[in-house]
Amino acid sequence: MNAILYPVAANPEQALSRPQGRAAREREARATAGEPVTFATETVGPAFATREAALEAFRDRIEAFAAEDRYCQLVERVVTEAGRPARMSPVAPVYEDGRRWPDPPAPPRTVWRLTISYWRPVSAAGAEAPQARVARKAEAEVSPETLRAIARAPLKPVKPQQPLDIGLFETRLPEAPHIVVPDE
Repeated sequence: MNAILYPVAANPEQALSRPQGRAAREREARATAGEPVTFATETVGPAFATREAALEAFRDRIEAFAAEDRYCQLVERVVTEAGRPARMSPVAPVYEDGRRWPDPPAPPRTVWRLTISYWRPVSAAGAEAPQARVARKAEAEVSPETLRAIARAPLKPVKPQQPLDIGLFETRLPEAPHIVVPDE
């Protein structure tokens, strides 16, 4: 089985047009970029009303015959009338005419987008998002872009975790606290 060779690039557009190189593993991508990299999956290109229209536009990217070239795929997204991603809200029960739930709404409008997975150098990721607890304490209004960046960022500790001096099922002897014994 061949591994997928993902592009190494600063953004998804560059990954499609002119990547720095291609790599299957992080260490290969780090060597190609010359710095640490992160794996990213992002949407790129226009939205299409049908899968067939999107497939016609990106046929060479989607129907690649070699296994190592399958780093793009088509995904269906729910959108609002303004073209932004939709948020599905919960439905309240109605309890009318012997029915508990209201009639289902019309199916939402969907579009097809191309997603690309690639290796992105850490320096190209932009400004680092603040930790959620710091942003919450700041009492300032958080922009939607910052909120999305916080949600995508990995959890980071405030300070490094100190190593445990004893295990979970171990205890110190009261008469000799320098001795650790198993606790059963």
